[in-house]
Amino acid sequence: MGNSDEAVELSPTDWVQDQTKKIRETGTTEGLDIKGSPIVLLTLRGARTGKLRHTPVMRVEHNGSYAVVASKGGAPEHPTWYYNIKAHPEFPLQDGATTKDYVAREVEGAERAEWWERAVAAFPSYAEYQEKTDRHIPVFVLDPK
Repeated sequence: MGNSDEAVELSPTDWVQDQTKKIRETGTTEGLDIKGSPIVLLTLRGARTGKLRHTPVMRVEHNGSYAVVASKGGAPEHPTWYYNIKAHPEFPLQDGATTKDYVAREVEGAERAEWWERAVAAFPSYAEYQEKTDRHIPVFVLDPK
């Protein structure tokens, strides 16, 4: 996936930047959480800029695949990284000290409902976020490449 020497831009959001720095320093996502739930780290390519960006998201894992929920805390619009995944659906995900390449696809219907339940079980705030917005919160499933 691209040139390994390529610089990754740090997020302008303070907490994302802090978490990303910790993961880089320790080499693992272990011990980092949001509201007590574990996270994983995505390295996404910007849809417009083409630059690489680290994006920490909640850890929702099942049988070696992961779900990524584009909740943006229940905001009316999708997070920027939603468009990055749509434009560049192949990217590395780091869980603990292990990084592998995954391919993302947006899921709907029964498959989305199943992953949504897993997501809410992993991070209960997702249920509140859906109530806060009229937007249908997108869910991606990441399968190992």
